[in-house]
Amino acid sequence: MEKKRVLHIIKSLGRGGAETLLVETLKKHDSNKFEFHFIYFLPWKNQLVEALIINGGFVYNIPAKNNLKILLSAPKLIDYCKKNKIDIIHCHLPWAGFLGRLVKNFLKIPIFYTEHNKQERYHFLTKFLNKFSFNQQSLAIAVSKDVENSIQENIHPNVPVITVLNGVNTDFFKEDQQTKSQIKLELGIPENSYVIGAICVFRVQKRLDKWLEIFAEVYKINSNVRGILVGAGPTFEEVERKRDELGLKDVVLLPGLKTNSSYWYKAFDIFLMSSEFEGLPLALLEAMSSSCAIVTTNAGGVKEVIRQEKDGIIRDVSECQLLSNDIITLINNSELLLNFQTAARKRVVDNFSIMEMVQQLENIYQSS
Repeated sequence: MEKKRVLHIIKSLGRGGAETLLVETLKKHDSNKFEFHFIYFLPWKNQLVEALIINGGFVYNIPAKNNLKILLSAPKLIDYCKKNKIDIIHCHLPWAGFLGRLVKNFLKIPIFYTEHNKQERYHFLTKFLNKFSFNQQSLAIAVSKDVENSIQENIHPNVPVITVLNGVNTDFFKEDQQTKSQIKLELGIPENSYVIGAICVFRVQKRLDKWLEIFAEVYKINSNVRGILVGAGPTFEEVERKRDELGLKDVVLLPGLKTNSSYWYKAFDIFLMSSEFEGLPLALLEAMSSSCAIVTTNAGGVKEVIRQEKDGIIRDVSECQLLSNDIITLINNSELLLNFQTAARKRVVDNFSIMEMVQQLENIYQSS
């Protein structure tokens, strides 16, 4: 049986959630049935290129400095698809989606689009273009029910919209107490300290200023805590400045962009997320799989993962400062902390495995 050739199109291959999922799903796809190609446009955001190639992907960069240039790359995309006999195009995030819809009539092959965010959170131009072009594709995939509902309410599409929940490799992201102790030693963190952490792209929506304020409140009451914020992005300097202003320079690490995310999760006791909005954050699932206790704002698809007081603790976005009280409660009650850590891992293993996600995607590809 001849393999189906699937082309993923995405703006960049930096270390965002959507980009990381391309690597993780590629590892689990059936290479006897599918061949995967990847096109991206921002050449300086290429951290995941090597991982895709190592796992059998074919990666091609069409350099584009801005969104208009991405759309103008349509002839090169059409040429690539014809030369490589692409059977399916799968687009991720709006501007890749616009491009895929633009070439649909020229290629006469199925065009799928995964929506990772709620429509209400996009710039007005992005929302307009999404609504205007949405029906020029074969199928839309939402990463959560919350995202699917947003599509239905804001776009009223004529094409099918289905939800395929993000998944995580639970064999890779898992707790290791011996490694935790070693990491603490390497980072100069006292063995008996509680580590509160997060891994994310440093963007405004993540509200890392609030994250630092929450941590500062905890530190005032219990100085036996340390913080780690892993990542990079537009607000990095602002976050660094805020950390220093709060007097946290010696207790909150900002190691920057790191590719070995599992290493950092192993160091965390508590994963704190202060986002204003999310789709279904991959970092949350990775942290849960790594047996971190979850304390988070009720941002987007989070509520589809965390059941309050069972798998973690959720607060409304407007009440995120109360998360400091929740963290203090956990570090003052080791049994409760362990219960939440165990529950988080079980929740992901039972309901959000990468294999379930891959199987659903392969069924979609096979039926097209």
